[in-house]
Amino acid sequence: MDFIFEAGAVLLATIRDVLPILALITGFQMLVLRQPIPHLRRLVIGGVYVVVGLAMFLIGLEKALFPVGKMMATQLSDPTFLGGGNTDNLTDWTAYGWVYLFAALIGFSTTIAEPSLLAVALKAGEVSSGVISPWGLRITVAFGVAAGIALGAFRIVTGTPLHVYILAGYIVVVVQTFTTPKKMIALAYDSGGVTTSTVTVPLVAALGLGLSEAVPGRNPALDGFGLIAFASLFPIITVMGYAQVTHWLAGRSLKTRSKGENPCDSKLFSPR
Repeated sequence: MDFIFEAGAVLLATIRDVLPILALITGFQMLVLRQPIPHLRRLVIGGVYVVVGLAMFLIGLEKALFPVGKMMATQLSDPTFLGGGNTDNLTDWTAYGWVYLFAALIGFSTTIAEPSLLAVALKAGEVSSGVISPWGLRITVAFGVAAGIALGAFRIVTGTPLHVYILAGYIVVVVQTFTTPKKMIALAYDSGGVTTSTVTVPLVAALGLGLSEAVPGRNPALDGFGLIAFASLFPIITVMGYAQVTHWLAGRSLKTRSKGENPCDSKLFSPR
């Protein structure tokens, strides 16, 4: 019965959150555009699906994803697991190797499963006429998120300031922007944004909060957040790096070929 009451409360809260969006769209359609709402029946059915789906997703976050991420972080940083109960090991960042590995694997797997990234990768493949492989882009972004989440876990363990990592990362991004093929820059920036969506954020946030609670001397309010910033930053670096390497390989292959056209020689990677 408690679960039914909790689910009902979440459903009502979801309806309350969706109502302003519905009112905005309806108001513009009726008052500004002065047009009847097309496919009203479909719109109503779709709205019901959206509300119910969002409510179920939020319930799943609270009942499964958040507890799993927090539980794994707590178990991996437990003194018994790290050093047989030796609390001295808890201050040594090298003792948390399994935490870094788990963070990287969580970042990689959730990014591969991210529907927002899949949509961007498919569209990128279409507009590039197959030059950009959707799987290649997804794997490149996933490696970026994996590296970012692992580094973010290291930051939590060591307690170093977040802004140092973010400033250094964006300096790298700015430098890469001037040396990356022009048509890949916008895609790289978008790839950083779409990774932080429905699948990645819950597990990554739970991992950060659980790890900050388990590591001695860390404050969840100060150290538990920030992993999502790493998940947004590092895919930009890896995608632009992927474009730079591909462009360099294409140029090198063209120099060694006296005849024929390199399949990688595309306007997408042409110099500015």
